[in-house]
Amino acid sequence: MSASGGNRAIVAALGANVGIAVVKFIAAAISGSASMLAEGVHSLADSVNQVLLIIGGRRSKRAADEEHPFGYGRERYVYAFVVSIILFSIGGVFSLYEGIEKLEHPHPLETWWLPLAVLAISILLEGFSLRTALREARSDRGDQSLVQYIRRAKAPELPVVMLEDTAALTGLVFAFLGVGLTALTGDGVFDAIGTILIALLLVAVAVVLGVETKSLLLGEGATPADLQAIKRAILDGPEVDSIIHMKTLYLGPDELMVAAKVAVDGDRRLGDVAAGIDALEARVRSVVPVARVIYIEPDVRHDAPRPPTEAIIIRAAD
Repeated sequence: MSASGGNRAIVAALGANVGIAVVKFIAAAISGSASMLAEGVHSLADSVNQVLLIIGGRRSKRAADEEHPFGYGRERYVYAFVVSIILFSIGGVFSLYEGIEKLEHPHPLETWWLPLAVLAISILLEGFSLRTALREARSDRGDQSLVQYIRRAKAPELPVVMLEDTAALTGLVFAFLGVGLTALTGDGVFDAIGTILIALLLVAVAVVLGVETKSLLLGEGATPADLQAIKRAILDGPEVDSIIHMKTLYLGPDELMVAAKVAVDGDRRLGDVAAGIDALEARVRSVVPVARVIYIEPDVRHDAPRPPTEAIIIRAAD
């Protein structure tokens, strides 16, 4: 994922959510709709989240130093994890509390047409934001499904924005139905139910974000496709005989570390071995450009078949 593509999606989502949040709070104050208030809090939480993603992206670009020799790339994962916590605590828990309170003390809406108009406009704006995120992710996603992309993406920004926008659109539909049914029937219970559905949706999205981001924080290796490409690049030449073992680790969304021990001919000169390692490192970077940190350890295999014991005894006797 290009940084510019991720930033465009975040800025589009931020602009939409700030405007929507202000209008939703005004409509909630005038109409008294719990669903509208929950949606206002939802949009406010999303706005804070997008600001955090921008901050995390900028802080992750700091140069490596003695304290953090591999750089600050994983800071983007930290801020994405904080986003999931905010979405859960501010958005989900508050909306659940508000929905339960309105369920216990339902009341008809005042100026019911205002929240419906705001929700309709919000659906259009959130749809534009989601469309921007989907378009920016198209080149990075390839032939993966959206579910596969969200689960396997190493850059957290676009998956986070896509999940937030999807949750926002679904929540707006819940709110629209709740407010609409309350306006038709005069029963505020429908508005409260819509609020509770929004809360459960936010909690579910927050859990998914937290689980996926936790995996990135713990440290994920290369994808199976990249792993095979790296192995082929290492072995696609006369420099090494085989790979003894290899490990990969994402230091950040755009930086993959590759560490491998390779078997080489024990009779080769040190200068030739070093030149061969340089060549295979260049091949690896050409097929997987994010493999920026590569450590290759040459070794001579010691697992060659040993001669039978009898032969050893005979030679010793001779």
